[in-house]
Amino acid sequence: MELSRRALLSMVPASALLALAEPLRARAAGVPRDPATGEPSTGHLPAGPGGDLARLAANTVAVLAGTAEVDARPEVAGKVAAITGAAQDRLEAMDAAGDGELFQGLGDLGTSDKNLTKSFQYLYEIALATRTPADSNPLHGDEAVQRRVIDGLTWLHDHYYGDQSKGYYGNWHNWEIGISQQVSKILVLLRDQLAAHRPDLTATYVAAMDGYLRNGKDGDVDLDSRFHTGANLADITTDRIMQGAALGDDARVSKAVADQLTVLATIDPYELRHGVTDGFYADGSFIQHASVAYTGTYGTGLLSRVVQTLKILDGTAYLPRDDMAGVVRGWVVDGFAPVIFEGWMMEAVKGRGVSRAKNGYADATTVLEAVTDLAAHSSGDDATALKGYVKFVREAVKVPPDPTAFVSPVTVARYADILADGSVPARDLREASYTTAFNAMDRTVHHRPGWAFALARSSRRISKYEYMSGENLKPWFQGDGAHYLYLSEQDQSHAFGVDYFAAVSPYRLAGVTAPVETRRTVPELYGSQWYDNPDAGFTASSEKQNTYVYFPCATDSHSGGATLGAYGTASLVQSDDVAWAAKQAGRLPDDFVAYRNAGATKSWFLLDDEIVVLAAGVHDPAGRAVTTTVDSRIAAESDDVTLTGRLREGTPWRRPGPAHLAWLRYANADEKTAVGYVFLDAPGAPRGPRATVSLETVTRSLQDVNAANPDTRITKQVFSVLFEQPPGAPATTLAYALVPGATERQLRRYAHGPLTVLANTPDVQAIRHRGLELLAANSFAPGTCFAGPLAMDGPASVLVRRGGDGVTTVAVADPTTERDTVTVTLHGRSLRAVSADDGVRVTRLPGATRIEVATRHAYGRSFAARLR
Repeated sequence: MELSRRALLSMVPASALLALAEPLRARAAGVPRDPATGEPSTGHLPAGPGGDLARLAANTVAVLAGTAEVDARPEVAGKVAAITGAAQDRLEAMDAAGDGELFQGLGDLGTSDKNLTKSFQYLYEIALATRTPADSNPLHGDEAVQRRVIDGLTWLHDHYYGDQSKGYYGNWHNWEIGISQQVSKILVLLRDQLAAHRPDLTATYVAAMDGYLRNGKDGDVDLDSRFHTGANLADITTDRIMQGAALGDDARVSKAVADQLTVLATIDPYELRHGVTDGFYADGSFIQHASVAYTGTYGTGLLSRVVQTLKILDGTAYLPRDDMAGVVRGWVVDGFAPVIFEGWMMEAVKGRGVSRAKNGYADATTVLEAVTDLAAHSSGDDATALKGYVKFVREAVKVPPDPTAFVSPVTVARYADILADGSVPARDLREASYTTAFNAMDRTVHHRPGWAFALARSSRRISKYEYMSGENLKPWFQGDGAHYLYLSEQDQSHAFGVDYFAAVSPYRLAGVTAPVETRRTVPELYGSQWYDNPDAGFTASSEKQNTYVYFPCATDSHSGGATLGAYGTASLVQSDDVAWAAKQAGRLPDDFVAYRNAGATKSWFLLDDEIVVLAAGVHDPAGRAVTTTVDSRIAAESDDVTLTGRLREGTPWRRPGPAHLAWLRYANADEKTAVGYVFLDAPGAPRGPRATVSLETVTRSLQDVNAANPDTRITKQVFSVLFEQPPGAPATTLAYALVPGATERQLRRYAHGPLTVLANTPDVQAIRHRGLELLAANSFAPGTCFAGPLAMDGPASVLVRRGGDGVTTVAVADPTTERDTVTVTLHGRSLRAVSADDGVRVTRLPGATRIEVATRHAYGRSFAARLR
């Protein structure tokens, strides 16, 4: 039932569209309206040539098409050529169109919403070229071509778009956002031409776009709608600003700006506005779709749209007096910069976008474009810092950004100016070494010179993964502690991106504990891209579909950690997802398929030279075999990959078969990268289980993970080191460290320290690093848990470090986000507080120090105290 959504949505009758169109036509004639009543007004912002609405329209054209001065610059020639080349290709496709097509190859417009949206996109690309004022552009000002665009708009409206009883098939996004984006831009670009040749068409189209905004309210944004949040809200409101500019409609612009400004508000999970959880949080997290970590896809879309709004409102009274640019700079520093490594957007924050052929460099280029423009709307140190970041990314990236991919020629020129400015030093927005705990979206990122580590977790708050629309077909374990270890000096697309997910088994993603079974994708299970059961409340975009199919959350709340300076800890209780729980409770239909997960308690300790991982209680409640993958990496088929290691008894390791490894080293001579793996002794399990190492060559299609990808077949070497538990095996414990860039000599030294595992049970996991004088622990059970001299009233995450100045610093966090207070006691000495964060109380005891932390409503934030 592909069209089931249409039956559930109220249809907008033609009479309502005509009623909407009449006042819009009046506004198109230049009559300004009062923003409160919509009635004609002579005292508000005028739509005349000297008014703010005219400035708004001119700004929009300049943003999209550039200016004569900008487009004449040699650095912009490539962008101009791309614009004109695309337009000429579209005109040729228009000339060759067959029956029922506006462009050759884009048929079935009455049933294919994708082809209809593309048809509008192609018209926009033609219109854009006619407004791009470059001497090298033969289409600039071509009125005949502009008339063809207007005729194309008319034809699409009359045959496929205008009749809303036939429209709104397929994906809601195309009807409410995708088509409107293209049409709104055309209406501004060809504003004068439409006024001269089809003065009614702008109002007619805006009325139709309002009619298709069915997830809104009365043809406008509804801030209480779950479809009008975050990046989607920014898209819709930017479109409506442009529509207002095209119509000369002040009320529409004012309302759209006010609606968009709501996305600038930091999300407070304890005091939600309109029930919305989508947006940026205080710790830099970004969430879309209510529970998906999404900085790298929807987040970049939001960033682009808000900066675009900043540009088109520039110099008008619509630009808010509040520091809009300052809020966005905060997003860049706290939200985007940590999840970009050497110009590559990290996989852990891309939702279903991880399965797309578009790679992390292109995603980060979108951020670079926004930062370039943001710098132009900043001043002083803020502008210098943003420009320095642009240069820093450009120098660090292994695949240089292509500025022709920027939306605006003006941005291309600004980018060239920044790179040529010798007074601006290339500089990251963050230090070279730091840890960022994005606890609001269950992600942790750890940066060190030469490498970065990203960890993806899940909980009752955050989804295990996102699948949708045939994208990310095999996502099942992406939020179960999957990690991504990025190494410097290599093209990251050779190590990660869609090739990684296509080549590596979904059950053997790096860091994942998974049951040994064969799962089926959603299309394989149901013969459709979703579970279609309207009687049970499952339609294409229903809330049940979202909750149980597209992005299910976990069922345990423990997922979080603490940070102390540049160090961190993270922890996770691996659990089933909500679909499995609901199925067992009898709340889902019999034909709905849910999968049970394996269980484990895990900790990650993020240090200078290593990532230490502890796992306890690793088991399968259904008695299946279980695999825990220490790491999986890919390499080109021809790369020189070598594996060396040593056994616990001191002899060299030689494949094949499981073995008690002391250490293992993976090296890729072609990429000049290496990773070491140290297998640690733990209390009660000095030898640990045997590890299995594999290196195989596989060939896969990119369509295996995303139906929208081209059927490109890739061949990769896939390296994995993992622990295998047979069916029915008792729960086991694991302890190991990842050592980026390690040499064999470095790995041999770990036999004598500096790492010590203090505890590794389902109740508490802890390590000590002698060289750093650091103790780090996570407790999972209620009540008091002990780790060396540390006693924790769990659940809790704690870091204790003694500094060279004799000051001991303690950081504490609640990894469940549900506790009111956490108490930690340090035994051995009675210390006094030098300083402490608000909410921290230090009490001196005989031979001990008690630290009480008020974690209520802290949402996983770390609290610190300095003791002497």
